Amino acid sequence: MKMMGLWIPLGILGFLVIFAIAKYNLFIKLRNNRENAFADIDVQLKQRHDLIPQLVATVKGYASHEKETLERVVNARNGAVNAQSIDDKIVAENALSSALAGLRVTVERYPDLKASANFMQLQEEISDIENKLAAVRRFFNSATKELNTAIEMFPANIIAGMFGFKKQIMFDLGDSERQNMQQAPEISF
Repeated sequence: MKMMGLWIPLGILGFLVIFAIAKYNLFIKLRNNRENAFADIDVQLKQRHDLIPQLVATVKGYASHEKETLERVVNARNGAVNAQSIDDKIVAENALSSALAGLRVTVERYPDLKASANFMQLQEEISDIENKLAAVRRFFNSATKELNTAIEMFPANIIAGMFGFKKQIMFDLGDSERQNMQQAPEISF
């Protein structure tokens, strides 16, 4: 009878240990999936970063007095290139996207620039990269959502807290892009 009383607490303890190990391993798997998804984003970001100096140089030839806009793009690119952590890269890339949006508005004032073959090719390449970035961001956000859900659900959130797993940020549009999306587009003929 005394042995029977010992088996129940040992069984419960064993279950809790197995549960904790299973959840910890799940968190590791989900964190690695998120990091892998960001590695795919990094490839596209590298290509975008490589094209931006060419784009700025092309615009500079047509619109040399748009120095502030061009400097904002260059500074945002440099910030994005130098960002280290995933969270820092997300913030820096949102700033770069905002600066590029400002550059697109500036370009609208220069019909000769918009007709330049070199500029058109660069625009097409950047547009292609932006489309690929959108696809890999969706995958990254899906992996982040899966990790965050696992971290926040009870009772796994207790295990997550014990091992320092925290909710991660999504790769969203950023505040300035979100504001641009809320404004109606200008259409002129």
